[in-house]
Amino acid sequence: MPTDQVTRRHDVVRGLVRALRHLVGAPDYEGYLEHCRRSQHSPRLTEREYVREFFENKGKGVRCC
Repeated sequence: MPTDQVTRRHDVVRGLVRALRHLVGAPDYEGYLEHCRRSQHSPRLTEREYVREFFENKGKGVRCC
């Protein structure tokens, strides 16, 4: 299988996993990192810290970074 097809399939699977996590309300650290890249700032949380804060703040309102 050509490399570009493997890459496309990987991107599709990764997108489906992110969508599923969003639907069930699970933390999405990759989404957080993507947000930081788009906002042009470095992430302030490790994955472990992000998940801990996600569950601590769940239902407490909107937060950024």
